[in-house]
Amino acid sequence: MREQVRPAVGNTDVDLSQFRCFIAVVEAGSFTGAAQRLHVTQPTVSRAVQRLETALNARLLNRSTRHLSLTPEGRTFHADLREAYVQLDRAISRLHSSSVLRIGFCWLLPEQFSRFVTRFAKEAGVDFEFVRDDTATAGLHSGHTNVALLRRIPRDLPVAALPLWEETRVAAVARNSPLARRDHVDWAELADWPLVRNTVSGTTSPDLWPPRHRPEVGAVCSNHDEWLEAVAAGRGIGTVPELAARRNSHPSVVYVPVRNAPAVQVSLALPERGAHPLAEQLAAAAGREFSAALAR
Repeated sequence: MREQVRPAVGNTDVDLSQFRCFIAVVEAGSFTGAAQRLHVTQPTVSRAVQRLETALNARLLNRSTRHLSLTPEGRTFHADLREAYVQLDRAISRLHSSSVLRIGFCWLLPEQFSRFVTRFAKEAGVDFEFVRDDTATAGLHSGHTNVALLRRIPRDLPVAALPLWEETRVAAVARNSPLARRDHVDWAELADWPLVRNTVSGTTSPDLWPPRHRPEVGAVCSNHDEWLEAVAAGRGIGTVPELAARRNSHPSVVYVPVRNAPAVQVSLALPERGAHPLAEQLAAAAGREFSAALAR
Protein backbone atom coordinates (compact mmCIF):
# COMPACT_ATOMS: atom_id res chain seq x y z
CA MET A 1 0.00 0.00 0.00
CA ARG A 2 1.35 3.45 -0.93
CA GLU A 3 0.93 5.71 2.09
CA GLN A 4 1.21 9.40 1.31
CA VAL A 5 2.21 12.13 3.74
CA ARG A 6 1.70 15.88 3.22
CA PRO A 7 4.98 17.68 4.08
CA ALA A 8 5.09 20.87 6.11
CA VAL A 9 6.62 22.77 3.19
CA GLY A 10 6.49 22.39 -0.55
CA ASN A 11 3.50 21.43 -2.63
CA THR A 12 4.22 17.82 -3.61
CA ASP A 13 3.19 14.64 -1.84
CA VAL A 14 5.89 12.30 -0.59
CA ASP A 15 5.54 8.62 0.23
CA LEU A 16 7.27 5.96 2.27
CA SER A 17 9.15 4.55 -0.72
CA GLN A 18 11.01 7.87 -1.06
CA PHE A 19 11.94 7.77 2.63
CA ARG A 20 13.21 4.21 2.23
CA CYS A 21 15.31 5.16 -0.79
CA PHE A 22 16.87 8.09 1.05
CA ILE A 23 17.76 5.97 4.09
CA ALA A 24 19.19 3.24 1.85
CA VAL A 25 21.40 5.76 0.02
CA VAL A 26 22.77 7.11 3.29
CA GLU A 27 23.44 3.65 4.71
CA ALA A 28 24.90 2.22 1.49
CA GLY A 29 26.93 5.35 0.70
CA SER A 30 25.83 5.39 -2.96
CA PHE A 31 22.82 5.25 -5.20
CA THR A 32 24.09 2.03 -6.75
CA GLY A 33 24.47 0.35 -3.37
CA ALA A 34 21.01 1.53 -2.31
CA ALA A 35 19.48 0.11 -5.49
CA GLN A 36 21.09 -3.26 -4.79
CA ARG A 37 19.71 -3.27 -1.25
CA LEU A 38 16.21 -2.40 -2.40
CA HIS A 39 16.30 -4.63 -5.49
CA VAL A 40 15.42 -1.77 -7.84
CA THR A 41 17.31 0.14 -10.50
CA GLN A 42 19.73 2.96 -9.72
CA PRO A 43 17.66 5.55 -11.67
CA THR A 44 14.61 4.60 -9.57
CA VAL A 45 16.48 5.41 -6.36
CA SER A 46 17.89 8.64 -7.80
CA ARG A 47 14.48 9.88 -8.93
CA ALA A 48 12.90 9.01 -5.56
CA VAL A 49 15.49 11.04 -3.64
CA GLN A 50 15.17 13.95 -6.05
CA ARG A 51 11.38 13.99 -5.64
CA LEU A 52 11.82 13.90 -1.87
CA GLU A 53 14.16 16.90 -1.95
CA THR A 54 11.73 18.77 -4.19
CA ALA A 55 8.81 18.03 -1.91
CA LEU A 56 10.73 19.14 1.18
CA ASN A 57 12.30 22.10 -0.61
CA ALA A 58 15.67 21.14 0.84
CA ARG A 59 18.96 19.71 -0.38
CA LEU A 60 19.60 16.51 1.56
CA LEU A 61 22.70 15.16 -0.22
CA ASN A 62 25.90 16.60 -1.57
CA ARG A 63 26.60 14.77 -4.83
CA SER A 64 29.86 14.49 -6.72
CA THR A 65 31.35 11.93 -9.07
CA ARG A 66 33.50 10.47 -6.27
CA HIS A 67 31.74 11.29 -3.03
CA LEU A 68 28.26 11.37 -1.55
CA SER A 69 27.58 13.08 1.77
CA LEU A 70 24.74 14.49 3.81
CA THR A 71 24.09 18.20 3.96
CA PRO A 72 23.46 19.64 7.45
CA GLU A 73 19.73 19.56 6.70
CA GLY A 74 20.06 16.01 5.39
CA ARG A 75 21.93 14.90 8.51
CA THR A 76 19.19 16.23 10.80
CA PHE A 77 16.42 14.84 8.62
CA HIS A 78 18.08 11.41 8.46
CA ALA A 79 18.37 11.21 12.25
CA ASP A 80 14.73 12.18 12.72
CA LEU A 81 13.61 9.79 10.01
CA ARG A 82 15.53 6.85 11.48
CA GLU A 83 13.89 7.49 14.87
CA ALA A 84 10.47 7.61 13.22
CA TYR A 85 11.14 4.29 11.47
CA VAL A 86 12.10 2.66 14.76
CA GLN A 87 8.76 3.76 16.22
CA LEU A 88 6.96 2.50 13.12
CA ASP A 89 8.63 -0.92 13.38
CA ARG A 90 7.64 -1.13 17.05
CA ALA A 91 4.03 -0.24 16.24
CA ILE A 92 3.87 -2.89 13.52
CA SER A 93 5.45 -5.50 15.81
CA ARG A 94 2.96 -4.75 18.59
CA LEU A 95 0.05 -4.99 16.16
CA HIS A 96 1.33 -8.25 14.72
CA SER A 97 1.92 -9.81 18.13
CA SER A 98 -1.56 -8.86 19.36
CA SER A 99 -3.38 -9.95 16.20
CA VAL A 100 -5.22 -13.19 16.91
CA LEU A 101 -7.30 -14.91 14.24
CA ARG A 102 -10.66 -15.87 15.79
CA ILE A 103 -12.13 -18.92 14.07
CA GLY A 104 -15.80 -19.52 14.78
CA PHE A 105 -17.81 -22.72 14.82
CA CYS A 106 -21.23 -23.76 16.12
CA TRP A 107 -20.51 -27.36 17.10
CA LEU A 108 -18.32 -30.35 16.24
CA LEU A 109 -15.12 -28.94 14.80
CA PRO A 110 -13.69 -31.60 12.43
CA GLU A 111 -10.25 -32.95 13.26
CA GLN A 112 -8.86 -32.40 9.76
CA PHE A 113 -9.73 -28.72 9.96
CA SER A 114 -8.17 -28.30 13.41
CA ARG A 115 -4.96 -29.91 12.18
CA PHE A 116 -4.95 -27.72 9.08
CA VAL A 117 -5.40 -24.50 11.09
CA THR A 118 -2.63 -25.47 13.51
CA ARG A 119 -0.25 -26.09 10.62
CA PHE A 120 -1.28 -22.88 8.84
CA ALA A 121 -0.75 -20.78 11.97
CA LYS A 122 2.69 -22.28 12.57
CA GLU A 123 3.83 -21.70 8.99
CA ALA A 124 2.38 -18.16 8.88
CA GLY A 125 3.72 -17.26 12.34
CA VAL A 126 0.31 -16.13 13.63
CA ASP A 127 -1.81 -16.93 16.66
CA PHE A 128 -5.39 -18.18 16.57
CA GLU A 129 -8.23 -19.32 18.79
CA PHE A 130 -11.32 -21.43 18.16
CA VAL A 131 -14.50 -19.70 19.32
CA ARG A 132 -17.83 -21.48 19.73
CA ASP A 133 -20.69 -19.15 18.85
CA ASP A 134 -24.22 -20.54 18.61
CA THR A 135 -25.43 -18.18 15.89
CA ALA A 136 -26.17 -18.72 12.20
CA THR A 137 -22.74 -17.36 11.16
CA ALA A 138 -20.78 -18.52 14.23
CA GLY A 139 -20.05 -14.92 15.20
CA LEU A 140 -19.19 -13.43 11.80
CA HIS A 141 -22.14 -11.03 11.62
CA SER A 142 -21.34 -9.54 15.02
CA GLY A 143 -17.57 -9.37 14.56
CA HIS A 144 -17.08 -11.88 17.36
CA THR A 145 -15.12 -14.05 14.92
CA ASN A 146 -13.05 -13.33 11.81
CA VAL A 147 -13.79 -16.51 9.88
CA ALA A 148 -16.13 -19.43 10.53
CA LEU A 149 -16.59 -23.08 9.65
CA LEU A 150 -20.26 -23.54 8.76
CA ARG A 151 -22.45 -26.43 7.66
CA ARG A 152 -25.27 -24.17 6.53
CA ILE A 153 -24.86 -20.76 4.90
CA PRO A 154 -27.63 -18.28 5.84
CA ARG A 155 -29.14 -16.63 2.79
CA ASP A 156 -30.02 -13.31 4.42
CA LEU A 157 -26.60 -12.42 5.88
CA PRO A 158 -23.63 -10.94 3.95
CA VAL A 159 -21.10 -13.76 4.06
CA ALA A 160 -18.96 -15.33 1.34
CA ALA A 161 -18.54 -19.11 1.51
CA LEU A 162 -15.78 -21.38 0.28
CA PRO A 163 -16.95 -25.04 0.03
CA LEU A 164 -14.35 -27.39 1.54
CA TRP A 165 -15.79 -30.92 1.71
CA GLU A 166 -18.98 -32.92 2.23
CA GLU A 167 -20.01 -35.04 5.21
CA THR A 168 -22.20 -38.16 5.31
CA ARG A 169 -25.38 -38.01 7.39
CA VAL A 170 -26.54 -40.42 10.09
CA ALA A 171 -29.90 -40.50 11.86
CA ALA A 172 -30.10 -39.75 15.59
CA VAL A 173 -32.97 -41.53 17.34
CA ALA A 174 -34.01 -42.20 20.94
CA ARG A 175 -32.67 -45.47 22.30
CA ASN A 176 -36.23 -46.79 22.84
CA SER A 177 -37.27 -46.00 19.24
CA PRO A 178 -37.91 -48.92 16.85
CA LEU A 179 -35.38 -47.28 14.51
CA ALA A 180 -32.62 -47.78 17.09
CA ARG A 181 -32.61 -51.51 16.37
CA ARG A 182 -32.13 -51.05 12.64
CA ASP A 183 -28.83 -51.60 10.79
CA HIS A 184 -29.72 -48.68 8.57
CA VAL A 185 -32.66 -46.55 7.46
CA ASP A 186 -33.50 -44.97 4.12
CA TRP A 187 -33.72 -41.21 3.80
CA ALA A 188 -37.24 -41.37 2.39
CA GLU A 189 -38.69 -43.32 5.33
CA LEU A 190 -37.42 -40.75 7.85
CA ALA A 191 -40.17 -38.48 6.58
CA ASP A 192 -42.63 -40.67 8.49
CA TRP A 193 -41.16 -39.59 11.82
CA PRO A 194 -41.37 -36.22 13.65
CA LEU A 195 -38.27 -34.11 13.15
CA VAL A 196 -36.30 -32.29 15.84
CA ARG A 197 -35.05 -29.16 14.13
CA ASN A 198 -32.14 -26.93 15.15
CA THR A 199 -33.09 -23.69 13.40
CA VAL A 200 -29.79 -21.88 14.04
CA SER A 201 -26.92 -24.25 13.29
CA GLY A 202 -28.70 -27.44 12.20
CA THR A 203 -28.37 -28.98 8.75
CA THR A 204 -31.78 -30.68 8.46
CA SER A 205 -35.14 -29.14 7.62
CA PRO A 206 -38.35 -30.58 6.13
CA ASP A 207 -37.69 -29.03 2.71
CA LEU A 208 -34.88 -31.55 2.13
CA TRP A 209 -37.63 -34.12 1.42
CA PRO A 210 -40.04 -34.04 -1.56
CA PRO A 211 -43.01 -31.66 -1.06
CA ARG A 212 -45.56 -34.48 -0.88
CA HIS A 213 -43.68 -36.51 1.69
CA ARG A 214 -42.07 -34.35 4.34
CA PRO A 215 -41.71 -34.90 8.10
CA GLU A 216 -43.63 -32.87 10.61
CA VAL A 217 -41.59 -30.83 13.08
CA GLY A 218 -41.83 -32.38 16.53
CA ALA A 219 -39.59 -29.91 18.35
CA VAL A 220 -37.59 -26.75 17.61
CA CYS A 221 -34.35 -25.68 19.31
CA SER A 222 -31.51 -23.23 18.75
CA ASN A 223 -28.30 -25.17 19.44
CA HIS A 224 -26.87 -28.65 19.16
CA ASP A 225 -27.02 -29.52 22.87
CA GLU A 226 -30.74 -28.71 23.05
CA TRP A 227 -31.27 -30.70 19.86
CA LEU A 228 -29.53 -33.75 21.33
CA GLU A 229 -31.64 -33.65 24.51
CA ALA A 230 -34.87 -33.35 22.50
CA VAL A 231 -33.93 -36.44 20.47
CA ALA A 232 -33.02 -38.30 23.66
CA ALA A 233 -36.44 -37.42 25.12
CA GLY A 234 -38.16 -38.98 22.11
CA ARG A 235 -39.61 -35.76 20.73
CA GLY A 236 -38.48 -36.71 17.25
CA ILE A 237 -35.57 -37.92 15.15
CA GLY A 238 -32.80 -35.88 13.59
CA THR A 239 -29.96 -36.22 11.12
CA VAL A 240 -26.42 -34.98 11.60
CA PRO A 241 -22.98 -35.49 10.05
CA GLU A 242 -21.41 -38.87 10.81
CA LEU A 243 -18.83 -37.04 12.93
CA ALA A 244 -21.50 -36.71 15.65
CA ALA A 245 -21.68 -40.47 16.07
CA ARG A 246 -17.99 -40.52 16.98
CA ARG A 247 -17.73 -37.33 18.97
CA ASN A 248 -21.07 -36.63 20.64
CA SER A 249 -22.40 -39.70 22.44
CA HIS A 250 -25.49 -39.70 24.67
CA PRO A 251 -26.76 -42.66 26.75
CA SER A 252 -30.28 -42.23 25.38
CA VAL A 253 -29.41 -41.58 21.73
CA VAL A 254 -28.47 -44.08 19.00
CA TYR A 255 -26.95 -43.12 15.65
CA VAL A 256 -28.13 -45.14 12.66
CA PRO A 257 -26.58 -45.09 9.14
CA VAL A 258 -28.79 -43.49 6.48
CA ARG A 259 -28.91 -44.52 2.85
CA ASN A 260 -29.60 -42.08 0.00
CA ALA A 261 -29.29 -39.03 2.25
CA PRO A 262 -28.12 -35.68 0.88
CA ALA A 263 -24.60 -34.84 2.00
CA VAL A 264 -23.79 -31.99 4.38
CA GLN A 265 -21.67 -29.26 2.78
CA VAL A 266 -18.91 -27.88 5.02
CA SER A 267 -17.76 -24.38 4.09
CA LEU A 268 -15.40 -21.71 5.31
CA ALA A 269 -17.22 -18.39 5.59
CA LEU A 270 -15.88 -14.81 5.65
CA PRO A 271 -17.61 -11.43 5.68
CA GLU A 272 -18.37 -10.26 2.15
CA ARG A 273 -16.60 -6.97 2.89
CA GLY A 274 -13.77 -6.00 5.20
CA ALA A 275 -12.52 -9.50 5.93
CA HIS A 276 -9.53 -9.79 8.27
CA PRO A 277 -6.30 -10.17 6.24
CA LEU A 278 -5.40 -13.32 8.16
CA ALA A 279 -8.86 -14.74 7.41
CA GLU A 280 -8.28 -14.18 3.70
CA GLN A 281 -4.91 -15.93 3.95
CA LEU A 282 -6.51 -18.84 5.80
CA ALA A 283 -9.26 -19.14 3.18
CA ALA A 284 -6.72 -19.17 0.35
CA ALA A 285 -4.69 -21.87 2.08
CA ALA A 286 -7.82 -23.89 2.87
CA GLY A 287 -8.90 -23.74 -0.76
CA ARG A 288 -5.57 -25.19 -1.85
CA GLU A 289 -5.52 -27.79 0.92
CA PHE A 290 -9.01 -29.25 0.61
CA SER A 291 -9.50 -28.86 -3.15
CA ALA A 292 -6.34 -30.95 -3.57
CA ALA A 293 -7.71 -33.53 -1.12
CA LEU A 294 -10.98 -33.76 -3.07
CA ALA A 295 -9.06 -34.17 -6.33
CA ARG A 296 -7.27 -37.23 -4.90
